[in-house]
Amino acid sequence: MSNPSQAGTAQGFGAGATERLPLPARESMSPEQQAAADAIINGPRKAIFGPFVPLLQTPALMEHIGATGATLRFKGSLPDPVRELVICVVARETGNQFEWQTHAALAARAGVAQEAIDAIGDGRRARGLPADLACATEFALELMLRNGVSDATYAEAVAQFGEAGTVELTALVGYFVMVCWVMNVARTPGPAGSEVAGLGAFPR
Repeated sequence: MSNPSQAGTAQGFGAGATERLPLPARESMSPEQQAAADAIINGPRKAIFGPFVPLLQTPALMEHIGATGATLRFKGSLPDPVRELVICVVARETGNQFEWQTHAALAARAGVAQEAIDAIGDGRRARGLPADLACATEFALELMLRNGVSDATYAEAVAQFGEAGTVELTALVGYFVMVCWVMNVARTPGPAGSEVAGLGAFPR
């Protein structure tokens, strides 16, 4: 699944793919924007990229959304393969290039089978997953499709991850849906130089 791109995969599948809200030059930022940018740069992310580019338009929002994302990604209880594959599912369902190209690579690095990642990228159900990955992906898909989950799906998630982990899983899906939507609206491109192929139009 290699398709090196120095410029970054354009966001969207229509005729227009120009980034709507690119990163402003530092000298044109307000003091609030500069402070918010510095907080991201000095935190675990080390740079302004992805959703934080358009979110910089509203520094207070960026700060709080960034803190939520940092909690989910760096302080959460879900195993790395579960978290990364769920993010891939969200990215595929929302058609977001940045999160797909970022987290497909991280999922593979965390030990998720490449065949499963490829299936999700194609818009198919990944087969033969370990129980925790299968549970998490089905939970995420049902949640995005139905805006909730059935008793059976909930019980399975609690059996796998506990009640606290199930809440975290729900918040993880919601957080990444939100940032994918922000980037979709802003047409924020995928990461420059990614070795992961961008998503095609869905379904295909």
